[in-house]
Amino acid sequence: MSLVLGVLGGMGPAATLDFLTKLQAFTPAKQEKDHIRVIVDINPQVPDRNDPFAKPGPVLAEMAGALHGAGAEVLAIACNTAHAHAHADLITRASGLPLIDMIATAAHAARDTGARRAGVLGTKQAIRLYREYLAAQGMGLVTLPAEAQEGFMALLAKIKAGDVGAEVRQAMADLAQILVADGAEAIIAGCTEVPLVLGPRDVAKPLLDAGELLAKRCVDVCLGYEPVPTLET
Repeated sequence: MSLVLGVLGGMGPAATLDFLTKLQAFTPAKQEKDHIRVIVDINPQVPDRNDPFAKPGPVLAEMAGALHGAGAEVLAIACNTAHAHAHADLITRASGLPLIDMIATAAHAARDTGARRAGVLGTKQAIRLYREYLAAQGMGLVTLPAEAQEGFMALLAKIKAGDVGAEVRQAMADLAQILVADGAEAIIAGCTEVPLVLGPRDVAKPLLDAGELLAKRCVDVCLGYEPVPTLET
């Protein structure tokens, strides 16, 4: 029997569905019952993770607690920025669920590419965490200039509104190229909306999809191929 996975989602909904699709694709199932049981809360009403006054942490903790009560045994968060609140232990401690950490997973994968510096396409909150985790792997971080970062946030708003057209795709590829030009040897799609418009062929360096990496690790943990994380990690 596999562990039951609880997923905090809805930030945004399309990115959560993309994560679930990848989770299913990575599961080595020969028949229906071989798949992992997943309990998902797709809640687009979670307060803005980028607003310091919005306080999404208590809402996320309540959601995680409900997942635990419904039978979840391990937790994943399908949003990079929301991990900033999980890392304050609020979500994991309140729910009692060990977290499969997306940021840590992506940082380890970046190290494994052999890159010395990774560029991150993500929010400021997510970038802060990536800086910490990449440094722990002995890696440097490349970020967008301030004006380009503002452009990135505007693109995220368009993607969340359903615009994944050619103009948005090209604009995201251009931002990735800025990171490469500034010395990034690998690019981390550090927001789950990014892979909806950016693929490996769009970037001259290795592109790491944090959501995809999380999906694969969730499969490994739930099926017993990897130990369950402790509440402290």
